[in-house]
Amino acid sequence: MQIEKYPLKAESSLTVFEFISEGPKGFIRKIIQFQETNKANLYNLAFGDKNNETGEVDDLVVSNNADSEKVLATVVAALYAFFDKYPDAFVYATDSTSTRTRLYRMGITVFSKK
Repeated sequence: MQIEKYPLKAESSLTVFEFISEGPKGFIRKIIQFQETNKANLYNLAFGDKNNETGEVDDLVVSNNADSEKVLATVVAALYAFFDKYPDAFVYATDSTSTRTRLYRMGITVFSKK
C-alpha cells in the first residue's frame, strides 16, 4: 500500500528538505535537516516547523494539522533521498518530547505494517 506524502523541495546537497503541511490549521512550512555530527558519516535528523524569522527547525511547536501520517511518510521519503546520495551515512533521530517519541513510534509501527 502506497502512503500519500507531500512534494519535497531539497537543496542540491540533499541535506535540507522542505514541504508544506496542509490541513485544518492551514498551510504550515516544515523542514527536515540532516545535520553533520563530529563523527564521520553520522547525521542527526532534525525535523519540525520552519521558523519564518530564522529559517531554523522549530521542533517544539505542536501543529496538530491532522496529517501526521502524511507528514511522517514525507520524512521517510526524505530519508530515502538522503541515503540514495549518501549510502554510507548513518542517521539518528531523537525526539524533543516524550509525547513526540510516542507519536513517532506509533507512526513507525503503522508504516511497518503497510
